[in-house]
Amino acid sequence: MTVFQTPEGFRLLPGYFDPGAQAELVKAVLDGVAASPLYQPAMPRTGKPLSVRMTNFGPLGWVTDKDRGYRYEPVHPVTGEPWPAMPQVLMDLWEAETGWSDPPEACLVNWYEAGARMGLHVDNDEKAVNAPVVSVSLGDKARFRLGGPTRKGATASFVLSSGDVVVLGGEARRCHHGVDRIYPGTSRLLPPDWRPGRINLTLRRVNP
Repeated sequence: MTVFQTPEGFRLLPGYFDPGAQAELVKAVLDGVAASPLYQPAMPRTGKPLSVRMTNFGPLGWVTDKDRGYRYEPVHPVTGEPWPAMPQVLMDLWEAETGWSDPPEACLVNWYEAGARMGLHVDNDEKAVNAPVVSVSLGDKARFRLGGPTRKGATASFVLSSGDVVVLGGEARRCHHGVDRIYPGTSRLLPPDWRPGRINLTLRRVNP
């Protein structure tokens, strides 16, 4: 049996944001969604909807659909409007924890409802291939899975709680990762019409 070796550059920062900071982040998300609503992205070629709904912050946003696939766009695919500005607290997080000289250009906002998940994947739609990826968990706990550079081989799982931050840099930047499930009812941070649920904020640098 292959033993999982945690890749270089993987960092789990439990409780990085305290409850007050989490509440401020949720408010920022709700304000952003009011201007840039959640929508249902779709897989390339098949058009199968993803189980998460999403929007973005920043000058660029990650989008996907059947006809044009995975890519970054400066405007919302439904409204045609620019994405809301990235909250300063996320810019500060990037500067404090990545050591990367250029700021993030995109922040994906994924909302996981009770049955939502994210299969193992590598974030490889960015030209800045070595820039780290930083994610923030808000709301219900989730089981995060981390593997290696291929889909085969050993994996490990970690339970992420509200306020936790994950950094994928170095070797970990090119490793498969995903979300197996959320644990409904483990947090009351989100407003009632977003519960049960989990918000994941993922910061990325797109261009070199």
